[in-house]
Amino acid sequence: MTDARGPVRVGVVGCGNVSSRYLANLAGQPAVTVAACADADPTRARALAAAHRVPAVLPVDDLLADPGLDLVLNLTPPRAHAEVSLRALAHGKHVYTEKPLATTMADGRRVLDAARARSLRVGTAPDTFLGVGARTCAELVARGAIGTPTSVAAAMMNPGPERFHPEPEFLYQEGAGPLFDIGPYYLTVLTALMGPVVRVGALGGTARAQREVLTGPRAGSTFRVETLTHINTVLEFAGGALGTLVTSFDVAATRTPHLEIHGTEGTIVAAQANSWGGPVLLKGPGTDFVEVLPGPRGSDGFMGMGLVDMAEAIRTGRPAQATGNRGLHVLEVLTAIADTARAGGGFATIGSTLETAG
Repeated sequence: MTDARGPVRVGVVGCGNVSSRYLANLAGQPAVTVAACADADPTRARALAAAHRVPAVLPVDDLLADPGLDLVLNLTPPRAHAEVSLRALAHGKHVYTEKPLATTMADGRRVLDAARARSLRVGTAPDTFLGVGARTCAELVARGAIGTPTSVAAAMMNPGPERFHPEPEFLYQEGAGPLFDIGPYYLTVLTALMGPVVRVGALGGTARAQREVLTGPRAGSTFRVETLTHINTVLEFAGGALGTLVTSFDVAATRTPHLEIHGTEGTIVAAQANSWGGPVLLKGPGTDFVEVLPGPRGSDGFMGMGLVDMAEAIRTGRPAQATGNRGLHVLEVLTAIADTARAGGGFATIGSTLETAG
């Protein structure tokens, strides 16, 4: 059992592109200590350990079974999230996983059921809704700065991750794509602001059957696209507000605002939902837009703050914020959007809420 006086001992499974960001941000956090790392490629695990002074490099099976670890940080590709999380829970470890919680609702429920049966915790990225940007938006909505919220418009569109990721293939597989890669940021922030989603509609398409790696040692190689790469979504929230969400790897450039929240008395313009800071602009009754929060300042939040919050919650017994229940509700919305888009359009009802998803 975790000593409430000491840090939660974390083992990292998956030492790919995002792991260095996590470990750099977790360094010096008193609630956690990264004690071991593992990867299917031992060379990557050793490189990560050397760069971030991780004491132990273990085979994946050994890390999951290590009785000296309290929590597994699951940074594997999306298709492996549920499997690795379930194995960690079976060994008595809490789990914090990169988004999405799983790639199917059945697997997501299995993860939460396994945790509940063992009185363990599951947390999931993204944690940008904990950053000062999203919190500022939530405070403005809560105090009525824009009146009654009526609609939201969200868009995350770019030419695709092959521009910067040396191994982008997994982001074009089923269970990934722009919807599952980018969508969790927006849906997590939107549900934090507007409450749970009750209905979705969607259309989608794929611009290119093949993509080319543009950076790293494999630049110039091509790979097959297995998922939709542009999806237009309509959202209905439990409180009655409506929303649109566009997620795309098929847009060369855009000037569309990342996130706007509209109400009967005003509008909030926010930064993209995969950032932790500002700017946040507000137009209230009888005013022009004013800057409520300036652009990123370095202390607005960081990748891994949801894990730190979860570790503090484990030590003190309080509820965490980036929970598996929240992740499962977002996963249901994601899978409903994907299924509807693949079917050629229509609407789907969402059965879970932020509280009852698990």
